[in-house]
Amino acid sequence: MMPDIDVVSLSRLQFGLTAMYHFLFVPLTLGLSLLLAIMESVYVMTGRTIWRDMTKFWGLLFGINFAMGVATGITMEFQFGTNWAYYSHYVGDIFGAPLAIEGLMAFFLEATFIGLFFFGWNKLSAVGHLMVTWLVALGSNLSALWILIANGWMQHPVGATFNTDTMRMEVANFADVIFNPVAQDKFVHTVSAGYVTGAVFVLAVSALYLLRGRHVALARRSMTVAASFGLAASLSVVVLGDESGYTAGQNQRMKLAAIEAMWETEPAPASFTVVGFPDQAGHRTNYAVRIPYVMGLIATRSISEPVMGINQLVEVAADRIRSGMVAYQALQRLRQNRGDTNARATFEAHVSDLGYALLLKRYTPVVTDATDAQIVAAAHDTVPAVAPLFWSFRVMVGLGFFFIALFVTAFILSAKRRLEHPLFLKAAAAALPLPWLAAELGWYVAEGGRQPWTIDGILPTFLSASNIPAANVWFSVAGFVLFYSVLAVVELYLMVKVIRHGPLETTSGRPAPLHAVVAAGE
Repeated sequence: MMPDIDVVSLSRLQFGLTAMYHFLFVPLTLGLSLLLAIMESVYVMTGRTIWRDMTKFWGLLFGINFAMGVATGITMEFQFGTNWAYYSHYVGDIFGAPLAIEGLMAFFLEATFIGLFFFGWNKLSAVGHLMVTWLVALGSNLSALWILIANGWMQHPVGATFNTDTMRMEVANFADVIFNPVAQDKFVHTVSAGYVTGAVFVLAVSALYLLRGRHVALARRSMTVAASFGLAASLSVVVLGDESGYTAGQNQRMKLAAIEAMWETEPAPASFTVVGFPDQAGHRTNYAVRIPYVMGLIATRSISEPVMGINQLVEVAADRIRSGMVAYQALQRLRQNRGDTNARATFEAHVSDLGYALLLKRYTPVVTDATDAQIVAAAHDTVPAVAPLFWSFRVMVGLGFFFIALFVTAFILSAKRRLEHPLFLKAAAAALPLPWLAAELGWYVAEGGRQPWTIDGILPTFLSASNIPAANVWFSVAGFVLFYSVLAVVELYLMVKVIRHGPLETTSGRPAPLHAVVAAGE
């Protein structure tokens, strides 16, 4: 018998599973695409075939990962229509545009040139093929840009207005959507994290080769590139993560307070909690160890501006709910009489809080008749799950500093030509899964911290789902789990076989087809 879970929770479970699985492939695609371009650039400049062989080998692994990313990414977009129909109806004019541009501008560019990358080695000039490789990297990054513009708008909805005639959100200024500060910060931070993932992957696989004394020339050069590239990327992640913290302090204050488990507003500048044990029911953090000033500097860039605590932000949410109730009532009057100028003026004055009034739909079908107790309950709903966010963020940050230490060590050993140090090689190989863990935790912080909203301050999650039977969603969840499990087995099988065998050339000089590499690894 199926557990009694509502459609919204099931839809969230399904989208969360598919999104997190898809994001296993995205960071490596971003990182390897640029590393391939760098390696082939060295080949074109030096003419040394070892760099061409490196590009082909890592390119084969990139191709496997890219194919899996495409297979898992396409299914995600269909869910907006199947599981999140009201969301698509309410904000589709804004959210759909970046996704459409991503398909036309980025995905087609990347998909087209990746074919030329694999089959154009003996058909294009060296410079021509290098341009193809850089265009593949450009396509990967443009794809991330447009997807993160769409996601950034969910985090900080700008450039859009509510149309009282259509009862939907519509684009008012597309430039504001594109240059949304949250979207831009998310883009550079996410892309840098992808570069770290690619660098750790190359570093770890190369370390395994050196530990086993195989493909030494390729492994040494690959580690040298990964060390320099990874060091720059890991430093960028920390710096750009700090910028994301400042942006969140300006635009997503509840998320920031939840990540910090800051229940009460502290005197400026606020301290940063290194470790602690958040107690959401008791509104406190037990056994907290804090560093003075740090959170105030991150969130406000000042020593005089306070960082609001969760309890104070709940009070702000309650006030916004009351303001939203005024907008909701004025909207009802406008629906009855579009020429009611007083109602329109009232609505325009309070429309920014309309989404907060929708939180009351969980407690009463008549929003304008909500009681004070219902308003307070809805205001408390704006607090996400604190403890998971608190620990996810800290593990992610800890891994970020570990990557800096790893790449600093790799860079120093590379400069001294001592990359074969056994202890370092073992540490580098063991680090292989860690960037994926950091990336998944980062996405949880971004998406979990936005709850209870699908569009922050605009549309609550519980109102966004399709009106379909829970059994249908159970069926699709089971189908996705089965399908993605098969893909996971296929992905691991292909990647392990290619890595186990290493570079393989045919007598014609072309890279061997995938089936030949897999067969050779048996």
